[in-house]
Amino acid sequence: MLADLIRKNRSYRRFHQDVPVSIAELRSFVEMARLSASARNMQSLKYIIVNTPAINARVFETLAWAGYLKDWHGPPEGERPAAYIIQMNDAGLSRNYYCDHGIAAQSILLAAVEKGYGGCIVASVKVKELCSILEIPAHLEVIQVIALGKPKEIVVIEKVGSDGDIKYWRDAAQVHHVPKRALDELIYKIL
Repeated sequence: MLADLIRKNRSYRRFHQDVPVSIAELRSFVEMARLSASARNMQSLKYIIVNTPAINARVFETLAWAGYLKDWHGPPEGERPAAYIIQMNDAGLSRNYYCDHGIAAQSILLAAVEKGYGGCIVASVKVKELCSILEIPAHLEVIQVIALGKPKEIVVIEKVGSDGDIKYWRDAAQVHHVPKRALDELIYKIL
């Protein structure tokens, strides 16, 4: 059911690095993005699929992880993503991709969760370095990187406390806690 997939679709940042995500599976995730809505039906998003350990290691070095966790600089070796999907905009087709990248990324992640994987959208990317590593031409503008793999962490949703703090955090057992605002706080008005 869709509600279950959405509840399971968390931003996972620790993975069973030794559990591969096949090219066929990654292609099927991008297929879900391809079938998703696109503003003006422009379909200007393009993708690079990576699942090779040596290239994964190089991509990993271009990413910043979990800004709220100041003492954590990303997953250690053995807990890193098993695959990446680099999402780009083809400026030769359109300079504006509107909200297509978010729709497509959500479709990719929901497809991954359905297959037992998890992921994290990483927008803090050393773009020049990544473009050099992957030999990305100038007309393909990197938007974000979707890290994927079999989750190695527990992520729980909880209510935002009375202090209003929305920052995610980890407890002593490394359970990742994500505060979410109450539904009635999000619905401004019902007419």
